[in-house]
Amino acid sequence: MEELSSRQYLDLVRDVLEKKRQSGVEAPTYPQFRDMIRMFMDAIADPQQSESPYLIKRACASILELSAVPAGQRVRVCVTGPLELYISAFGTTAYTDILYALAESVARFLEKARQEGKMSVASIDEPSLGISSAIIFPEDEVRQALEIASAPCRGMDCEVHLHSPLFAGTCAAVPGISIVGIESAAHPDYLQLIDRAVLEDTDTYLRAGIARTDILSMSARLNERLGVNLWNDPPQLEREILQMETAQVMRDRLERAYGLFGERLRATGPDCGLGSWPGQELAGRLLSNCAQAVQGFRKSRSIERVY
Repeated sequence: MEELSSRQYLDLVRDVLEKKRQSGVEAPTYPQFRDMIRMFMDAIADPQQSESPYLIKRACASILELSAVPAGQRVRVCVTGPLELYISAFGTTAYTDILYALAESVARFLEKARQEGKMSVASIDEPSLGISSAIIFPEDEVRQALEIASAPCRGMDCEVHLHSPLFAGTCAAVPGISIVGIESAAHPDYLQLIDRAVLEDTDTYLRAGIARTDILSMSARLNERLGVNLWNDPPQLEREILQMETAQVMRDRLERAYGLFGERLRATGPDCGLGSWPGQELAGRLLSNCAQAVQGFRKSRSIERVY
């Protein structure tokens, strides 16, 4: 496929961002079409854009996609976290000074995004933390790296995005992090591993996922149950997925999360990973169901955002 020009790419980002808003998402993430490692690491590792190894120059710490965000709008800004960036380059070899340099680079991306005035909430994405055996840094160094990375976000909502709850307490202790995000729609048992008292003691909040996005796992189970290959029948795939992930199912998950955490539940929305979905229309309908679930929930309770 012919590579998109910069203008075409930004038009695509702008179009998908608008579709997210039309689906009812209140704090949409800027569309992340590029590889989550390369979109930051390519610039960080470029000698022309860095002032020292793995420390990007402040002037170069721009996120291209934010230039597609219309004036007056703000988005959830995701930056790949220092630990995720580190293991992509160094694996299990521990160089703490490089980890901290990467953390400062992450901070510079967030600082510049905040200065642009387009950031409603920050997200430091650390999906491997608590899952990957390649992360061999001790807990105090993990916490220090996250403290460096999140420093520009103090005084505003800053989330750490996790796929495992094992480091939730460690992340909650970081002063710059105000929200711990957990993928809990596909794994509701993860919420049982988070201590509400720790969130209260650290004045930290929770983001709980209420819409499953692991379409490959969902479709595999459906294929086995129905004895078909739904990928050969896109309309049936859409019907079956949306019958699984209804607004009521999502609202029930939200109610359960609220029952566990009460006012410590600050945000909600889908688990991450809509990039593998077969089309924007189906993804948009999932987001619409998610928005309906939150709106229904608000009729009797109060929750601040849906991301």
